[in-house]
Amino acid sequence: MKLFFTKKELHLRRKRLIIMVACLLVLLLVYLILTWPKKVEPEAPLVIVEPVGVEDVEIYGEYVGRIRAQQFVEVRARVEGFLESMEFEEGTYVNKNQVLFLIDQRQYRAKADKARAQLRKDSANVLKTQRDLNRIRPLYEQNAASQLDLDNAIAAYETAVASMGMSQADLDQAEQELGYTMVRSPLSGYISERYVDLGALVGPGGQSLLATVVKSDTVLVDYSMTALDYLKSRERNVVIGQKDSTRSWQPYVTITLADNSEYPYKGIVDFADPQVDPKTGTFSVRAEMPNPDRVLLPGQFTKVKALLDVREHATVVPQKALIIEKGGAYVFIMRRDSIAERRFIELGPEFGNNVVVERGLIPGEMIVTEGYHKLTPGIKMRVADKKKDEDESQPSTTKE
Repeated sequence: MKLFFTKKELHLRRKRLIIMVACLLVLLLVYLILTWPKKVEPEAPLVIVEPVGVEDVEIYGEYVGRIRAQQFVEVRARVEGFLESMEFEEGTYVNKNQVLFLIDQRQYRAKADKARAQLRKDSANVLKTQRDLNRIRPLYEQNAASQLDLDNAIAAYETAVASMGMSQADLDQAEQELGYTMVRSPLSGYISERYVDLGALVGPGGQSLLATVVKSDTVLVDYSMTALDYLKSRERNVVIGQKDSTRSWQPYVTITLADNSEYPYKGIVDFADPQVDPKTGTFSVRAEMPNPDRVLLPGQFTKVKALLDVREHATVVPQKALIIEKGGAYVFIMRRDSIAERRFIELGPEFGNNVVVERGLIPGEMIVTEGYHKLTPGIKMRVADKKKDEDESQPSTTKE
């Protein structure tokens, strides 16, 4: 074994060692470069966006209403007597002036006959006193009769004329009372059951209420609105209960029946109470509604949906896009460079699944409706293909 090396051999050995170390360092560097973990760029969150829409928005209010007949009249006996007959079927439709009941007429016919006879007697007396006056007057002019005779003749004639007038008034009253024995319907409508039995004493000394007649082919819907509703309507220049020919719409109501179906006809609001009830803080509103098939019954309670206003060309967004916090409501806007921007907005009335935006948005701007929980202001986002996602979410069908 050689213990000593020459200078040349030491130089070669040192050179080889340096080359080996260099090779190892190069290999280590290449290894580190190949195995060094690459910096992963965060993937932009996937969201769904929709444009801010513009549409005419109908604003409704919901209330509890009560159906009331347009006319409700009590049929009463105006003269006293025994009820002889009933000339209608209970619960049916009766016409105006149709005879409903007959009251015993004998005493009233006798009274009318007596008054008529007295009128004939007084008429004859008027003719007699007139002839007497016509005879006395020329005699007085010829000084063949005294002034007293003329005065007596004139007084007798005027007394006879006054008596005939009284008799005529008595006859008119007697015939009117005789006519009251035939109880007629004051209006056309549906009549109730009778409230008295045949043969009973009716009129001033007995039961006067005989039946009721209801005109229900048109009904009234009464409901109450709050003072706040009134103030809001005034802010929109809408006067509740008054028609405005300058508007393209008129306030109407629809009602919901007991089976939760919507009544096919609409009613027009035609009256609002000019004062607020201090006990309830509400005021009464009335709408007139057609009822040709008698589906609506007076006294029935129902749900009323009233058109309060129409906001033309209103800015609307889906409610699902809203984020509401203590500081207010805001949405995320996608700018043209796909950067998320938080925008605070002022909300208006809600309708369906949408809401009116009073201030803060411009129609056509893209708002994030789904996936906004992944966003922070200034982050870049990716827009998902909404149609493709909907197609994928639907179950696939296979042909047999």
